[in-house]
Amino acid sequence: MRKILLDSFTRGSLTEPAPAPDEAALAELAKKVDRAAQARLGRSLAIREVDAGSCNGCELEIHALSNAFYDIERFGLRFVASPRHADVLLVTGPVTKNMHEALLRTFNATPDPKWVVAVGGCAADGGIFKGSYACVGGVADAIPVDLHIPGCPPSPTALLKGLLALLEHVGGKG
Repeated sequence: MRKILLDSFTRGSLTEPAPAPDEAALAELAKKVDRAAQARLGRSLAIREVDAGSCNGCELEIHALSNAFYDIERFGLRFVASPRHADVLLVTGPVTKNMHEALLRTFNATPDPKWVVAVGGCAADGGIFKGSYACVGGVADAIPVDLHIPGCPPSPTALLKGLLALLEHVGGKG
């Protein structure tokens, strides 16, 4: 055991270095999302994340939006604990048979106007779980979807760009 510990100190880290932060681009993107939310809703965007049966890869990227690097709350975007306070449902993973009813209830509890964003490849069509006995399918097989953000998993920046695209699209509608 001692040899393994000593080897780990002498070899150093085996992980990749973090990408260089582009703070200005991230800040500008988040400000655009906030401006679009203010124009469309007159207030900040409230987001409710729903895991419909995923592997948690997408959840890790969604939770990264709240860490010190991205910190989307400084731009007025916030995650809420109740669907009754949400404007957007971020749904991840394929919809499993066990989560189908819970997802429907969450969707019905969210007040209008509401938008559903399917996050990741599994949310689009079931991904690698497609055809499984426990999988109903993608999110669109259970509830109406307004936007799909592709990726396995999508990056936090792709998530912000997706939210901006959603707000610009619905802002152009109404």
